Amino acid sequence: MAEDLAVDLAGVCVHVPRRPGPVLDGVDLRVRPGEHVLLLGASGSGKSTVLQCVTGVVPHTVAAQLTGEVRVCGTRTTDVAAVELSRHVGVLAQDPTSSVCLPDVEQELALPLENHAADPETIGPRIAAALAQVGAAHLRTRATGELSGGEAQRVGLAAALVTDSDVLLLDEPTSMLDPAGVADVRGALAAAASRPAVVLVEHRLDDLAGAAGLAGLPARTVVLGSGRVLADGRTDDVLGTHATTLLRAGCWLPLESELRALTGAAGGLSSAPATDLLHRLAEGEGGAGDGPSHEPGPVALRARSLAVARRSRPLLSGVDLELRAGEVTAVLGPNGVGKTSLLLTLAGLLRPAAGSVEGERAGMVFQNAEHQFVAHTVAEEVAHALVGPVAETVARQLRAHRLDHLAEQNPFRLSGGEKRRLSLAAMLAHGRPVLLADEPTLGLDRRDTIATAAAFRSAAAQGCAVVLSSHDLRTVATVADRVVVLAEGGVVADGPTVPVLRDPDVRRRAGLTLPPLLAWLLEHLDGDAAARRVLRALDTAVDQPEPAEVPV
Repeated sequence: MAEDLAVDLAGVCVHVPRRPGPVLDGVDLRVRPGEHVLLLGASGSGKSTVLQCVTGVVPHTVAAQLTGEVRVCGTRTTDVAAVELSRHVGVLAQDPTSSVCLPDVEQELALPLENHAADPETIGPRIAAALAQVGAAHLRTRATGELSGGEAQRVGLAAALVTDSDVLLLDEPTSMLDPAGVADVRGALAAAASRPAVVLVEHRLDDLAGAAGLAGLPARTVVLGSGRVLADGRTDDVLGTHATTLLRAGCWLPLESELRALTGAAGGLSSAPATDLLHRLAEGEGGAGDGPSHEPGPVALRARSLAVARRSRPLLSGVDLELRAGEVTAVLGPNGVGKTSLLLTLAGLLRPAAGSVEGERAGMVFQNAEHQFVAHTVAEEVAHALVGPVAETVARQLRAHRLDHLAEQNPFRLSGGEKRRLSLAAMLAHGRPVLLADEPTLGLDRRDTIATAAAFRSAAAQGCAVVLSSHDLRTVATVADRVVVLAEGGVVADGPTVPVLRDPDVRRRAGLTLPPLLAWLLEHLDGDAAARRVLRALDTAVDQPEPAEVPV
């Protein structure tokens, strides 16, 4: 019976204007009260659209045609307004800042409780409990406009939890978080196990699962592809049976599942076939894994005694950096340390609180891709302000970033991953001597993460100084020649990527946690280039016709 289900999608199809095929095509999904479901799929497969159907945003807010039937706690979503459905549903959106509407954190969490007519005497304690649950108690008195992306994600999760909803929808809840934040999300999900139905979209599966591995993920997984349900069942069964297909499709997988797809053996890093494969890849030849193919060039951008502040709140001081042509530099550090503010200052979009920035004009790819969109179609976005052979440049960028089939779409109608690819394509089209990218792989699937890393390497090979901020240490170790680690109000480390990441004191001071594969590589392999050879060889497997045939 539909009334016994928390979520019930039956034969759901969704069509949006100017897109020839359906975004969802005959989706059936039934979730019982208290059940946790992982919704898995490549970028653009329809995951966020499923969540929007459950909230009623489709079709009440988004201009889309919905057929089939969606019920939430027995109520058909087309029969009531989205605001009525919100009494049953807590949501953390892919972009947590999109739902922020009040000036400070406490008010932001009080609003949904007031809308639910909560007893005024309980509002304060419930706010405190929700913030503590996600490790954000220290943010209670902060202005929402001062929050970093990761801090906003914590607050957004607290706002979704505070009403004790029947259904909890989490769209990539760890995408902007440092390791401590991911651990808090893991704890919040464990604490929510007894009551709400949870539908979770996530790419960072190893981080979310933690030390428990596959057992740390939701017990059930549903796989989407091209808007259809491709698999639905127990997580260990789905990932075991479909690991090779998912890897070929460009999905991030838990390490155990990835290694099983490549070797056919279960057990992850404890299995001999897996470790033998990694050792063979480390010994294999291939200059792509040995670091930059040329020495870094001249300094393109320099910071001298730089101090960074945001809305009069000091963040960093004494920052001295030289960013060189042909070099890829990654900026690392915990949420709220000032990574975004540093990049904005280097780009000339924030005034230095002290010190100076000298050198070439930088291009900036924003953490929120929508903040840089100015045009009505994808092609026009890439073409904006270009000079020279515009049509040729646009076609090349669309093709390189797998956007050619979306050329006439509205940028704001794209999936989160498609928006991020577009923001990078549009900035790379200008060929600036310095490229600053704020968490450019945030929310991307495996295939698009690999393509983004390749785009950075290509830009560096053509003489661009590339700087990216990230929490994804596997990707950082794959692409970055150098890392700058921020903590304690300044730079605590600056040097070649692998030696810095090997340093336990640096990791402790900056709250960095190595993902399982990278930790194994740094412990068991000699030489700074070996880990990168393995990581890049594993990446090439995604694009091969048969992933099991990894180059050795």
